Amino acid sequence: MGIVIMLQISTQTQTMSTPSLPYRPHNHKRCVQQAMSDARDVCRRANARLTPIRERVLELVWQSHKPLGAYELLASLAKEGHNAAPPTVYRALDFLLQHGLVHRIASLNAFTGCSHAGEQHTGLFLICDQCQNVLELEAPAVFQAVDSLTKAEGFQPHDATIEVSGRCPACLDNSRRD
Repeated sequence: MGIVIMLQISTQTQTMSTPSLPYRPHNHKRCVQQAMSDARDVCRRANARLTPIRERVLELVWQSHKPLGAYELLASLAKEGHNAAPPTVYRALDFLLQHGLVHRIASLNAFTGCSHAGEQHTGLFLICDQCQNVLELEAPAVFQAVDSLTKAEGFQPHDATIEVSGRCPACLDNSRRD
């Protein structure tokens, strides 16, 4: 017997029409600085070494809200003069995953920064199939439902990620203008 998870997606009128990051203009430099500061704090608390290459890989991931693949990261590092090989990038990404600093977006085989650095949590991601921006959301009710369903089946999950593809507000707006 399998588990079927049904999610009801509804459109509700909101009092505020400003979409969430990354779909609205924001101080991205501050966004990256905060992520790097959080990463240093997480590593300091875990007594883990955030080497210069790990730090640079994380910074590259955070430079955009578009998830990056390992080879895209490798190409960026090469342009900067780093003599990094694929295993170096994969080890850096493994470290960043292990410490909750990035998430792997399986459907894109790419990585995005974690907006809840160092916290043990499950991810719910909105992925724009046009501009490729990714937004991480908190959805406690969704994950409580998943937890309840898995427990009812006697299943012990070690990880849960939900990826929802569609169109972000900016791309929807652009398509309406066309």
